[in-house]
Amino acid sequence: MIPVPRYSYVIEDRIQESKKGIPMTILEIGSNAPDFTLPKDGGGTITLSALRSGPVVLYFYPKDDTSGCTQEAIEFSGLKPQFEKLGAKVIGMSPDPVKKHDKFIAKHDLKIDLVADEEKKIVEAYGLWVEKSMYGRKYMGVERTTFLIGTDGKIAKIWNKVKVPGHAAEVLEETRALVA
Repeated sequence: MIPVPRYSYVIEDRIQESKKGIPMTILEIGSNAPDFTLPKDGGGTITLSALRSGPVVLYFYPKDDTSGCTQEAIEFSGLKPQFEKLGAKVIGMSPDPVKKHDKFIAKHDLKIDLVADEEKKIVEAYGLWVEKSMYGRKYMGVERTTFLIGTDGKIAKIWNKVKVPGHAAEVLEETRALVA
């Protein structure tokens, strides 16, 4: 019999928790934010670690052009100049493809960058690909969550299961506190 490393049990436990709707994230304040390079709207890529000249607001959302996701993107877009004054960058991430992001941005005149995690590798690395339920139907999807990441690449604040109205303004206040 080949011995199985202990971490494989931990990973399996986390997968089972995810299937029960428990986020797989083991990330917490002070953890290193998992790095990524992903395609962005309009072409090109974004690499998280390349943005360390200022704080990064990384928000995960389920799907382009749905009511909550649209409101969240519009609110972050409206506050983009204030985030920029703080040296902060706002990035939205969903599993939608770049072409869909491009249409979403054009339709709502969004001013923020959106990255496409079509393979869901980063969503999973952040522990946000979870079982959800709507009208009694279970399915896998992104748990709406925002991370505020400091210039050291560490997570400074986490908002889980975000309620959209006023969320972007709350994140802006926390960003101000971080850079103060």
